[in-house]
Amino acid sequence: MRLRNIPWAQDMLDDYPQYVPVNLDQLKGHWQDEFHNNHPIYLEVGSGKGRFIYSMAQAHPDINFIAMELQTSVAVRILERIVAEPLPNLRIINQDGGEISDFFASGEISRIYLNFSDPWPKKRHTKRRLTSPHFLNQYEQVLSTDGELHFKTDNQGLFEYSLASMSQYGMAFKQVWLDLHQSDFQGNIMTEYEEKFSAKGHPIYRLEAIFPQKKHTPIN
Repeated sequence: MRLRNIPWAQDMLDDYPQYVPVNLDQLKGHWQDEFHNNHPIYLEVGSGKGRFIYSMAQAHPDINFIAMELQTSVAVRILERIVAEPLPNLRIINQDGGEISDFFASGEISRIYLNFSDPWPKKRHTKRRLTSPHFLNQYEQVLSTDGELHFKTDNQGLFEYSLASMSQYGMAFKQVWLDLHQSDFQGNIMTEYEEKFSAKGHPIYRLEAIFPQKKHTPIN
């Protein structure tokens, strides 16, 4: 889907360093200082317009949230939400999530959310999937010992791939949902894509996984 360019998006992001930190190299290992507390930090990789992460930050003021979104014209929509109704426990990183260990120290993140990531269905693009081994290695490095990875998608192929990829990597599944909206799961917050796809009758797949043994093995 082609994104509509917003000419003023970068200027607005630059105008609010209290929500969109600019000194990212200095924040690695010091994110709790940025939030002025020692609460756990939850990260969403690929936040879109921010409906999920903003709602989560509203519902859980005792947790710090970080929205990572590459597209400037999309990240600014998250910022607009925060400016309209400020939340002290939400920050935005307008960067590529491909190497999240560049932004966070080992064990600094308590939970990572992947919501409706690009499925990259062609085999030659497998390495771009956010649940491929390279990315799993990145998550393992920044997650705390008891950290969790939460993943949601409407794409059956991507979900099946993710189950296999995580299993082969050595992850363990706390729980798996094959039709989230028909389950007894409580407290689900929908993303914009989730609302769209579920309205069309698509089942929503979800899983929660952990790294029982944190290997921290570099992947080339």
